[in-house]
Amino acid sequence: MFYKDDRLALFIDGSNLYAAAKSLGFDIDYKLLRQEFERRGKLVRAYYYTALLENEEYSPIRPLVDWLHYNGYSMVTKPAREYTDALGRRKVKGNMDVELVVNAMELAPRLDHAVLFSGDGDFRPLVEALQRLGVRVSVVSTMRSQPPMIADELRRQADNFIELDALRDIIGRPPREPAPQES
Repeated sequence: MFYKDDRLALFIDGSNLYAAAKSLGFDIDYKLLRQEFERRGKLVRAYYYTALLENEEYSPIRPLVDWLHYNGYSMVTKPAREYTDALGRRKVKGNMDVELVVNAMELAPRLDHAVLFSGDGDFRPLVEALQRLGVRVSVVSTMRSQPPMIADELRRQADNFIELDALRDIIGRPPREPAPQES
């Protein structure tokens, strides 16, 4: 499905990919991920989308965002909104779908192949639009989690579905053990 001369771009829905990898019990090594897709074609761009809580002193995702930014990823971030739901639970909302769709459509004329790292069924119309423009689309997510993280309509629309678990040995790193607690 990949050709050496393909101009390809990665569109990584950060929270969706994180949740899929976590459900499979591994962490993504983003250096290895980038290398793998550089090997598969001519990587034009690797986008990573995530919302950030701006008001927190320390965000656990900040070191990853900084590392990705310095290591060849195009970072697309926006402030997450914090709110309290009807049951009084603290929730965070930070949907990056529109930004991902706009970038994919803008870049489409310069691509042969788009790789979407998300199982979100809301991206089905994007995949269809890219295909109409002559871009092949691979979707990376998982069916091996309970429940599956890939929406059936997205998997069916894609030219190629890549099972994230099948990439574990290529782009995964073992989860870090929690630091031992001192007594």
